Amino acid sequence: RFYGVSAFAIDWLSMSYMLAYIPLLFPVAWLLDKRGLRVIALAGSALNALGAWVKLGSLKPHLFPITVLGQVICSLAQVFILGMPSRIASVWFGAREVSTACSVAVFGNQLGIAVGFLVPPVLVPNVEDVEKLAYHISIMFFMTAGVATALFILVIIVFKEKPPHPPSRAQALIQSRPTEEYSYRQSILRLLRNANFLLLMVTYGLNAGCFYALVVCVSPQGEEVNAGRIGLTIILSGMVGALISGIWLDRTKTYKQTTLVVYVMSLVGMIAYTFTLSLGHLWVVFVTAGMLGFFMTGYLPLGFEFAAELTYPESEGTSSGLLNVSAQIFGIAFTIGQGQIMDRFGTKAGNIFLCSFLFLGTVMTAFIKADLRRQQANL
Repeated sequence: RFYGVSAFAIDWLSMSYMLAYIPLLFPVAWLLDKRGLRVIALAGSALNALGAWVKLGSLKPHLFPITVLGQVICSLAQVFILGMPSRIASVWFGAREVSTACSVAVFGNQLGIAVGFLVPPVLVPNVEDVEKLAYHISIMFFMTAGVATALFILVIIVFKEKPPHPPSRAQALIQSRPTEEYSYRQSILRLLRNANFLLLMVTYGLNAGCFYALVVCVSPQGEEVNAGRIGLTIILSGMVGALISGIWLDRTKTYKQTTLVVYVMSLVGMIAYTFTLSLGHLWVVFVTAGMLGFFMTGYLPLGFEFAAELTYPESEGTSSGLLNVSAQIFGIAFTIGQGQIMDRFGTKAGNIFLCSFLFLGTVMTAFIKADLRRQQANL
């Protein structure tokens, strides 16, 4: 209402993140391979801060394009940041803690999304007065810019490229490889010829795409604050799920079995959430949303780590980047599709649409072979 644009235009503020990722993955993954983690972390945090400050120039109703510009700059930052968890885990942590480290990094990303659900409905109440609305939006934008700038400064001071010694045998083998032997283009081609990885790429995209669509389109009876709280419940329980799945992987190394069980439970959670939304009992919705988030977000670090195992010794930044591209493509398709179905046939029909794709992903996951190459290298 403040900017005088449609709900679909506002959805694009979210989908710009998905759209920017697809063409920019390959140059950023190449940069990660050639220049390393510190350059990527600096570029990501700098762009995030810049985008946040640009948005402060859009505090008048006719300046929606400026908000879009700020959002697009922040979406460029995400391309640098999303591929980092599995790479940081492999470069800095040993074989017994690598999955836990990856899940902690995913946990951090989800923590930001959780704050994004919790804080804006509180900072920007649904008031009629446009002047008051502009004031509340300015507070939110200033806070975001302040935090993003502080993080950029922290990255400059704290973030290092790699430890003095490789933390695992698998990492030592990669670091001892002559640089001239490595070709980024050949690495991409090898990944795209790996049948197990391709199956994982599609199933990861289906699961994460459903998750993105669900988070963008979460809207029980048009209640902004409750929608925010349900979204927050999905994310918070998901953070716990991500941590537990990482610790479990480090203990058991059962990548295929764990991935399949979590996928099945994501489907069960989605079905339960779909059919409890319309019952009118808000607490039931929160319980099923929590269960759904626990398994759907718990799946994210599982996918990264399973991909690192299936594709070793290829760069973790590239394999997790390709998983994310798949997630963004399915995320855009599902967000638009679910949005259209919800407008015409209601929320339940939109969620059933997502359930059908989660079922497809579950069946495909069963066909992935557990070819654990990184484990073999460590042994």
